[in-house]
Amino acid sequence: MIFLLNLPFGYWRAGLKRYSLLWFLAIHIPVPLAVGLRFLAGLGWRLSSLPYFVGAFFLGQLLGGMVKKVFQKTAE
Repeated sequence: MIFLLNLPFGYWRAGLKRYSLLWFLAIHIPVPLAVGLRFLAGLGWRLSSLPYFVGAFFLGQLLGGMVKKVFQKTAE
């Protein structure tokens, strides 16, 4: 779920100027949503699940950005 949550934010982030306010928001808006999902799933703050959480977060951002680049190349 964390991965899927971050795909649209990674897509949005890929088209923004690095270190701008919107770029910062595209990375940080999904954080409280992801934390909420962890609590809804009953995971809490178990240290054993944290690497998966962080990995899914960054992989969603990365893949969302890659999708945007592919779509831009296809449109050209």
